[in-house]
Amino acid sequence: MTLVRFFCFFLLLAGGFDSQAADRPNVVFIVADDLGYRDMGCFGGEEIKTPHLDALANEGVRATSFYVSWPACTPSRASLMTGRYPQRNGLYDMIRNDMVNYGHRFTPAEYALSPEMTLGMDLREITIAEVLKKAGYRTGIVGKWDGGRARRYLPLQRGFDSFYGFANTGIDYWTHERYGAPSMMRGNEDIKEEGYATELFRREALHFIRENQTKPFFLYLPFNAPHGASNLEKDSYQSPEKFLQMYPAGTTTREKNRSKYMAMVTCLDEAIGDILNTLKQLKLAENTLVIFISDNGGGSIADNRPLRGTKSQMWEGGIRVPFIARWPNKIPAGTVSEEFLTSLEVFPTLVSVTKAKSPKGVKLDGFDFLPVLQGKTKSPRTEMFWERRLDKAARIGNYKWVDSEKGGGLFDLSTDISEKHDLSADQPELLAKMKTRFASWTREMEASEPRGPFRNY
Repeated sequence: MTLVRFFCFFLLLAGGFDSQAADRPNVVFIVADDLGYRDMGCFGGEEIKTPHLDALANEGVRATSFYVSWPACTPSRASLMTGRYPQRNGLYDMIRNDMVNYGHRFTPAEYALSPEMTLGMDLREITIAEVLKKAGYRTGIVGKWDGGRARRYLPLQRGFDSFYGFANTGIDYWTHERYGAPSMMRGNEDIKEEGYATELFRREALHFIRENQTKPFFLYLPFNAPHGASNLEKDSYQSPEKFLQMYPAGTTTREKNRSKYMAMVTCLDEAIGDILNTLKQLKLAENTLVIFISDNGGGSIADNRPLRGTKSQMWEGGIRVPFIARWPNKIPAGTVSEEFLTSLEVFPTLVSVTKAKSPKGVKLDGFDFLPVLQGKTKSPRTEMFWERRLDKAARIGNYKWVDSEKGGGLFDLSTDISEKHDLSADQPELLAKMKTRFASWTREMEASEPRGPFRNY
């Protein structure tokens, strides 16, 4: 045996060498919260400074026809974790205490029995973290979990080795409370810390990367920025002073809120920049797949142009989101994909690129989209469906059908991305086809194995 072979053999015995690590990328999956479609320079925005996200897009691919599975956070994020439609994985509405809508501040006793403490993602669902952990990855989440606050639903019980952040749908950026309820956690335990949430998440993400740099890792980094703060005060848009100074405050209430929102986005961008720079400094960037999306469309303060509508709506502005992916030497730099893609593709893609094993007996609703991002093939996706209570939408090919309390119609997205021209009267047969396909999809979801917490079974 040669000296080199003996040395490699010794390392294998000692557990100090992962024979698969060289061809299995690290994964950093970054999710923004309520980011507007046009609120980055790389997506046409001119108001907000986002140099690091712009650089990320310049080093990878930007997808302009990318959709999430629901127009608000909880179900959208559950699909990211499971690769399944919300109607299939069971988490098809928000886990939220709606009494705060009326100014109610929950006592600890009330909160302990509230939906935010008792509901969560069905324990039979398999997360991407569980799959990657079985494949030998170190798995960590920093930020907003939103999959259930009770211990049985928390990330450490769902495949993650570490968790720092909060498990409900939003917090105050400075107090880390949710409408008065302390919400910051490390692992399974509540903690109390000082600092601005985005900057704390940056710190913890950097720690995870440095701690796990010698082994393949999966870092899920779901920020809550630039979502408004969850408090009962009139301080919804919060940012450190450094970033507030970058933008004129304005005079109207909207102008003032927009200025604060822009500061939040730039703070988010700087945090992401530190993470990307650290990957380069540690010589990990070449073998790291970085994905960035927003969990849903921007809210009323965001800039979703040229899309119609906002978060919580079935218009493009609620469900079409910015997407960036970078993987040096695997994804061509500075490219743009206009292919029809969705967040349901993330799970199977990560399974494929990490050489993990797809969970047996689990129906996934997406596919490996890496060849599409590489420009090697067209997207095989031809349709997508959305349902939020009584609101419905479907995209088939380039046509989109919307039926909601905010209005509806049939639109040709290839010529009318702003959904201004209703074609229902001109193309009744196509409209009927869209409704028929939606009904077929509904039956498929109802026939799937039932999952909680909302489904009646």
